Amino acid sequence: MKEQVFSKGKDFLLDILYDVASSIMMAISINVFTAPNGIAPGGISGIAIIINHFTGLPIGTLNLAMNIPLLLIGYKVLGRRFTFNTLKTIAIGTVFLDVILVNLPTYTSNPLLGALFGGVCLGASLGLVFLRGSTTGGLDIVTRLVQKKRPHLSMGRVMLILDFCVLGASMAAFGSIEVGLYGLISIFVTSQVVDAILYGADVGKLALIISDKSDEIARAVMSQLDRGATLLKGVGAYSSEEKHVLMCALRKQEFYRLKKLTYEIDPKAFLIVTEAGEVAGEGFKSLEG
Repeated sequence: MKEQVFSKGKDFLLDILYDVASSIMMAISINVFTAPNGIAPGGISGIAIIINHFTGLPIGTLNLAMNIPLLLIGYKVLGRRFTFNTLKTIAIGTVFLDVILVNLPTYTSNPLLGALFGGVCLGASLGLVFLRGSTTGGLDIVTRLVQKKRPHLSMGRVMLILDFCVLGASMAAFGSIEVGLYGLISIFVTSQVVDAILYGADVGKLALIISDKSDEIARAVMSQLDRGATLLKGVGAYSSEEKHVLMCALRKQEFYRLKKLTYEIDPKAFLIVTEAGEVAGEGFKSLEG
């Protein structure tokens, strides 16, 4: 019983530490780079930046005020744990945005650099939050609610549509097409940084090779590329012939060598390659990471 209490207390403390680190990066992104340059990088925080431009109301408070009704609406769909974690993360972020780090020096010399570094800091902020299983709320909640009603729509597509709506609103609010373009750059950079934090550098390729010489190719992969390979049993739909399908995970820079090696052994081989969002295990990063 004591061990469970200790474990829960330790997890809660880690959640708070991650939220604090995330909030610091969020405050730097918004207070230093994006808001001073009139850049609204999508999401509820982007809407808060637009409203702040006209009213002067604190961005963090606006963000919290817009998220509370969304959390109440989505409580039944999202669950108690998700709602509590999100509210905790937003509340800590609000304190840092509006109180602790509100008077940070601003950077307005080059809006492009503002968009880039704002995106990097925002991506780091979101990545830290996602690592602990929480979110910053906002359009993520709206996206989940929309998908609940329209399950055929992908979350990425819904999020993209909503972000473009915010970018359009920012262009109208600030009277400039450039702020929308800067916002688009910031969104792109943010997504790249989030992926780098969540998946690390072990984003790779997954190759499927169909060949009459799969065994020979597998041996070459293991000896020349020093990569493991798995032979899957397959049956041709048209010929009804049984063949081995070779499956191999590798790093992006190793793909050319695999392609060349496969062609040298069997020029008639059929090669299918897809992106692997994360590869963990022997030869890549540890499963613990």
